Amino acid sequence: MVADTIADMGWIGLTIVRGRHEPDEPPEDRQVVRSTVLHISPDGLRWAQWGLADEPFHLGELPIAWQVAARAEADSPIALWSAYFTRDVPGEAVADFLVALDAREQPAVPLAEPELVLDKVAAHGWLRDIDQPHAAADPTFISHLSLGEVPPLIQDADPRVLADETGPAGWQAWAEPSLGACLWAASFSASVPHDLVAAFADALSSTAPVLRRVLPEATREHLLRAPARAPEDRNCGP
Repeated sequence: MVADTIADMGWIGLTIVRGRHEPDEPPEDRQVVRSTVLHISPDGLRWAQWGLADEPFHLGELPIAWQVAARAEADSPIALWSAYFTRDVPGEAVADFLVALDAREQPAVPLAEPELVLDKVAAHGWLRDIDQPHAAADPTFISHLSLGEVPPLIQDADPRVLADETGPAGWQAWAEPSLGACLWAASFSASVPHDLVAAFADALSSTAPVLRRVLPEATREHLLRAPARAPEDRNCGP
């Protein structure tokens, strides 16, 4: 779903393969260590990277799958912000985040306040945390969203990331069906515009039905399920 959304937006896809080559080793025996697909927007200001599960850091003990970043100028070597998603983050939420990012003329300029993110999930029945004003959870308390401390290695151009002990706050989202068993996680660095996080949060908390071939075992009992409608047979009739 995410890759299809990126293709529909017209981003350019590049495949980077890293491997290990021993002397006198035939090409067919070379071992691929890492394969990365990099999608770049036509203006060069935003990109999304999909990599195999060998990234040097994890979220909730899960390897990063998608990394999204943006910069202010196409010739700048520095990304102003980054967002990270593990493999099982709902594809609809990642796709809507990317669509919102693609629609922006300036992907690094903040246009909204943090409250917009919480308003989106509250509109879908999520509960605000009394003790933490910038946190919310779904009614089953499995999925969570919070503006707080950013995990290590999350890249951001804000100099306070290196200067302050705690650094500026960023949005974090995760699903934890049982204590210590994270199903998926997403992390947004401090400079990710709040309206982009709001697009992610809106899709994440939506109660609209989605199509799934496989249901997560850990959350299956909490899901409302219905059989998908088969497409109409257009060949029927006289």
